[in-house]
Order: sequence, then C-alpha cells, then structure tokens
Amino acid sequence: MARAMRTAEKVCAERDLQLTPIRRRVLELIWQRHAPIGAYDILGSLKKHEGALAPPTVYRALEFLLEAGLIHRIDALNAFVGCEMPDSEHAGQFLICRSCQSVTELEDASITQLIRKKALAAGFAPDAQEVEIKGICAQCRKRADA
Repeated sequence: MARAMRTAEKVCAERDLQLTPIRRRVLELIWQRHAPIGAYDILGSLKKHEGALAPPTVYRALEFLLEAGLIHRIDALNAFVGCEMPDSEHAGQFLICRSCQSVTELEDASITQLIRKKALAAGFAPDAQEVEIKGICAQCRKRADA
C-alpha cells in the first residue's frame, strides 16, 4: 500500500491534482481491502474513523480517483479496486472470480488493440475500454477440487 500511495502522490503532483485528506483516505481504504470495495462499505469505514460523512462526499472522492486513473470501477460488482499502473495510460482487462469476487487486472495491449480494431471496423468509435471477464480463480478451483 505504501508504494501505491507514493505513486498516487507522484501522479497527482505531475498532473497538478489535489489529493485531499478525504481522497487520500478513500484511496487508502481501497488499497487496504485487497479486494473490490463498494462505496457504502467505504462510507461505513470512514464514518468509524472520520465521523459523520454524507454519501456525496465519498462519491466525489471516488469520481476524482477514477478521473485521475488511480482506481478502477468494476461494474459487475458495483465496486472499486486500486489501479496497478496509474502512471501509464492503459485499458484494463479484469478477471473477476464469481466465487470469491477477487479481481485481477491484466494489461494486455494486444487485447486492447484488437478490441479497438474490431470496434472501428464495425463503425464504432470507442472512447474508453474496460473489459470484465467472469469465471473462477485458481484458488477457488483448487478448493473446489479438494
């Protein structure tokens, strides 16, 4: 988590973005979890330590972190995970375990390029790309086989 926070500080400084205390705390909560976390779970954790906060405060922090490229939203889980590579432009592919809800981020440029090429061939101009692939992770498969 320390590395992720240092990278976030560096990215924000380079892009002249403000990593306010509440934004920093939301990012810390996302990275501490080591699994996708929903906005209301974040709000609940913040209320324990920060006092009364309204949901819009958390949503604004999440919006900032998304726009800064510091986190990803996993639509299938309605949750957020830290971005492994916030200092580089990329489109992620996410492997989502149906059993334990773990998320692994891939960053395969050939997949990104193929999707873009196919979309353009279909007359579609993509402006963002996040691919969510659902299945069962290796650990859950091992547990099921045991």
